[in-house]
Amino acid sequence: MISAANPLASEAGREILRAGGSAVDAAIAAQMVLTLVEPQSSGIGGGAFLMHFHGKDGKVEAYDGRETAPAAIRPDVFLTADGKRRAFRAAGDTDVFYAGPIATDIAKAVRTAPRNPAKMTVADIQAYAAKKREPVCRPYRTYRVCGMPPPTSGGLTTLQILGLLESFDMARIPPGSVNAVHLISEASRLAYADRGRYIGDPDFVSVPVKGMLENSYLRRRAGRISATGSMGKALPGRPPGPDRAEYATDDRDGYPSTSHLSVIDGAGNAVSMTTSIERAFGSRLMVRGFLLNNQLTDFAYLPRRNGLPVANAVAPGKRPRSSMSPTLVFDEDGDLFATVGSPGGSRIIAYVTKTLIGLIDWKLGMQAAIDLPTHVNRNGTTELEKGTPLEERADGLRRLGHDVKIRTLTSGLHGIRVTPYGYDGGADRRREGEALGD
Repeated sequence: MISAANPLASEAGREILRAGGSAVDAAIAAQMVLTLVEPQSSGIGGGAFLMHFHGKDGKVEAYDGRETAPAAIRPDVFLTADGKRRAFRAAGDTDVFYAGPIATDIAKAVRTAPRNPAKMTVADIQAYAAKKREPVCRPYRTYRVCGMPPPTSGGLTTLQILGLLESFDMARIPPGSVNAVHLISEASRLAYADRGRYIGDPDFVSVPVKGMLENSYLRRRAGRISATGSMGKALPGRPPGPDRAEYATDDRDGYPSTSHLSVIDGAGNAVSMTTSIERAFGSRLMVRGFLLNNQLTDFAYLPRRNGLPVANAVAPGKRPRSSMSPTLVFDEDGDLFATVGSPGGSRIIAYVTKTLIGLIDWKLGMQAAIDLPTHVNRNGTTELEKGTPLEERADGLRRLGHDVKIRTLTSGLHGIRVTPYGYDGGADRRREGEALGD
């Protein structure tokens, strides 16, 4: 089965599976179609994070296809001459792509862009390589949830929110109630606060991954959550361990145009891949029929704040922090339970977390968990999905001290749940995706 952001992409993936292809084969086919039918959100000119599960040996792998900054980039690239944030205005084989004429055309298009030209070279493209990283995994209830490690913040922040909520019996709290929205929002404040302080490219900065997921640390942080009132703006914690460095907080949110697909093949292998060119239509630069990304805008604009370095500051060869959250879930026997993910910029974390709580705590099917009304808190305003019953919860949340805004929240969740009777796929009705299988 495959669930992707466009029916044509899902159909292409299903045909590959029918022909005996693997989950990875189907994901590649679907992504190539998405490059054509959903060019505003993803494509071969962008990047991706991919989680893979081997059905035969139970191995979980994480692949980092995040973009990197060119070698000639400077820390002040986002600043004007007087130090203020620059205002942006809208405007064959692998060697062929990375070293041949396509690479030449990409570098030329970037260097000669009519607005904000950059110092990219063919050498920058030749030096690029996707990286295999160690997944971040943590138990939640009787399940094990695995996500992508940094440079994306998605896996760590999602796992932190779930770990904070283990102090509360979410199964007894009705979905969409004031209490449920309040508790999830408060846990999100704490996790997003840590995200803004500590997460960057681990090849350049020290990220306290183990400390951020340590049980005792999360229990202490969860003690700040009150059922009777909001804490307001949360401060970052101090995760234990020798790998915690002192950084300034970065509140960069990123842009929301991305795509996600989930696949499980006949051998039980699974893919959860989130793919993006950043803002809608990326950089608006097209080379040979595909759009180039503008992912470097995910870097912090200021390299230092309050005398401290920012973990997500730009540097040559560095990968910007992301919020992409491709996720795999396993049951208490270690068997695959679900694959899920979503587009949505820094709101991705909230979309995926909502779905995981729906699947695990509220025992919903995949489509029902995706359909749950969405609420988001990124350590500030509590956003409630427009046109849903959550609008009726606004006054109750305000009485608890929340700053509430009603907004259109167009997640694009795509997931597959494994059941004793077969695969249970879901596609977000807020967009045009479809889950297909035999």
